[in-house]
Amino acid sequence: MIRVLIVDDHKVVRQGLHFLLEQEDGIEVVGECADGPGAIEAVRTLEPAVVLLDLFLPGQDGLAVLRQIKQDRPKTEVLMLTSSADEEHLVAAIRAGALSYLSKTAGVDQVAVSVRAAARGESVLEPRIATRLVREMREGPRRRQPLDELSPRELEVLTALARGRSNREISRALSIGEETVKTHVSSILAKLHLADRTQAAIVGLQQGLVPLDEALDK
Repeated sequence: MIRVLIVDDHKVVRQGLHFLLEQEDGIEVVGECADGPGAIEAVRTLEPAVVLLDLFLPGQDGLAVLRQIKQDRPKTEVLMLTSSADEEHLVAAIRAGALSYLSKTAGVDQVAVSVRAAARGESVLEPRIATRLVREMREGPRRRQPLDELSPRELEVLTALARGRSNREISRALSIGEETVKTHVSSILAKLHLADRTQAAIVGLQQGLVPLDEALDK
């Protein structure tokens, strides 16, 4: 049996996926969670083979939860659940350790196929995402600056981090929600292979996004 854990803050999504998967032979839903801390604890105690993880969670976004899951149980495969077609977020999730992703609008056949593929350690990616990942791998050795991977908005967020700004301050300065700021921070950490926002701030300073004397004055 493929043991599956479902993590999504929307009850109707969890229940719908639970119902669909329970109809499939060889798949057992061992638990549901509505937030990141619950998911991390459930992975430790329930030891699922596959986690269906919402990309956007309240309090602790999906990328941060993903990194913790892979740290705790590297063999547990994670499928990101998403209603977004944003390539930046999806590629960041793959680079952070997700095996693949699953649209919340997917049909039952696609859900089952994705879960079974994940249990075998196989990735199911749309051609546009697979093409981008291949292109990044090919271009990687030619990159001269680590910040080339960041989107313009992520560069703005990284610059603010280098200035010592809090998520609330960044939210106000850029006119975006705090949850969106958290998502950008998680994406930055994943793309630059960093552990926390302090390391990100240091990279921002090293790359000259903020003059060092300006940062020291804060």
